[in-house]
Amino acid sequence: MTQIVTRPYSPELAERLEQAGTPPLLARLYAARGIDDPSLLNRGLADLFDYRLLKNIQSAAARLADAIERGERLLIVADYDADGATACAVGIRGLRALGACIDYLVPNRFEYGYGLSPEIVRLAAERAPDMIITVDNGIAAHAGVEEARRLGIEVLVTDHHLPAETLPDTLIVNPNQPGCGFPSKHLAGVGVMFYVLLALRAELRQRGRFANKVEPNLARLLDLVALGTVADVVPLDANNRLLVEQGLRRMRRGQQVPGLQALFQVSGRDPERAGVQDLGFLIGPRLNAAGRLADMSLGIECLLADDDATAQRHALELDRLNRERRGIESEMQAQALDLLDGIDVGEGYSLALYDPAWHQGVVGLLASRLKERHHRPTFAFASAGDGLLKASGRSIPGLHLRDLLDLIDKRHPGLLLKFGGHAAAAGLSLEAGRFDEFATVLETTCRSVLGPAELARVIETDGELSTREFCLASAEAIQSGVWGQAFPAPAFIGDFRVQSQRLVGEKHLKLKLTGPHWSADAMLFNRDEPVPERIQAVYRLDVNAWNGQRSLQLTLDHWTDAATA
Repeated sequence: MTQIVTRPYSPELAERLEQAGTPPLLARLYAARGIDDPSLLNRGLADLFDYRLLKNIQSAAARLADAIERGERLLIVADYDADGATACAVGIRGLRALGACIDYLVPNRFEYGYGLSPEIVRLAAERAPDMIITVDNGIAAHAGVEEARRLGIEVLVTDHHLPAETLPDTLIVNPNQPGCGFPSKHLAGVGVMFYVLLALRAELRQRGRFANKVEPNLARLLDLVALGTVADVVPLDANNRLLVEQGLRRMRRGQQVPGLQALFQVSGRDPERAGVQDLGFLIGPRLNAAGRLADMSLGIECLLADDDATAQRHALELDRLNRERRGIESEMQAQALDLLDGIDVGEGYSLALYDPAWHQGVVGLLASRLKERHHRPTFAFASAGDGLLKASGRSIPGLHLRDLLDLIDKRHPGLLLKFGGHAAAAGLSLEAGRFDEFATVLETTCRSVLGPAELARVIETDGELSTREFCLASAEAIQSGVWGQAFPAPAFIGDFRVQSQRLVGEKHLKLKLTGPHWSADAMLFNRDEPVPERIQAVYRLDVNAWNGQRSLQLTLDHWTDAATA
């Protein structure tokens, strides 16, 4: 069952935002998203939270400054997703600009799995680093840190994932570690690395390192910070929105790194009109394709390229991998739906699916698709070899997935070999012979923490648009904003007459819709069957740019037959 509700908002608050200079429609939208102070809409770098609020960051900066002065060898160990890749590229570019001797290593997910494991530390030791710096991982790397200490290698952990009850015995910068007073707990891994660089530059400035030369401009890294923040789907609080906004501004001015420019090009998008949707649905997936199907070193090298030819070569390979990934995902999704044919999902509280043929790198995307379709917390498993299964999970609103796994681990010790993640997404590994046991435990545990209300899909809208608001200018104003996780893009509801409809791209409908005083083109993606003559639809305002012309276009997120709505 799907319930459509309108986000409430305070007219008084909207009026206050208007008086501060916010256009009326945006004022209403921001008020509905909890913006209760016009200063939360500030978009200048001076409004970023102070780096000094991050626990241990000044100690980390001092240690890195010492390493630079002594010429020590630093090695970044990165995660293999887009956040890890951008954090690695930001770290490499920033630390080199600040004078460090720095290299990187990213684990191949199929050989080594996630994070700073003892195996990865031993691999890193072959490069004889004095210090390992983790990005987007490390908060649970107890064994890896101990192995590094045994080998005489220091470790600095920069991460944003939720910690376990105990922390590795090393220097850690993570807004989610106990005792950290940083106001934003939602920094992505790339955001944490950016803040470490801010602190390091300040430390080097205090030591007089820039007395006779120009300081590195770290704002040049914000295009990569924006990409990683959006691609990791972290909540876009005020601080993250500011980081993303600043990065998008650089892209629109043509100030992005060559690798990002090349990724826009192979995606068929103009960076001068860069938006959050481009980063989340076009650029991010192409970068992630390297980690999912091959080696994320390819993605990192694309972001580190300083010439257009090298960047273009890497971007074309990433685009090829992404097309391969889409084919694998589509096949896996069809297989998963076949598995579900005999299951009454309506009576279940969870989904756990496994097929021996599924690809490790794509199970997260599969879990996401199935969660969206069935509105149940979902885990998709693939074989990891050596008698092990690895799963990626996605959750629904009201269920913190990592906390759920922690509860399962406490109630059923030994079932989960490893687990970790966030509220919305998490991963785990277990012995192959215990899949059925896990599926049963997952269902039982979900039934103990969820109620029927959480299992009902709720679609929030911003109500109806007036005739004056239904226009290209409104679409452009919305498109220029930063919307995403926990700060959802505006969606509206209305009744339409379907004037015409036709199939495009073999699986999408292009429609001509009319209302009382207007008409507009619309897209309904992933549907190849006609819709009724009259529909009630939840839609977003988009801009269709074609042959130098810009026009209003709607994207339909949900529809029902208006005769039965």
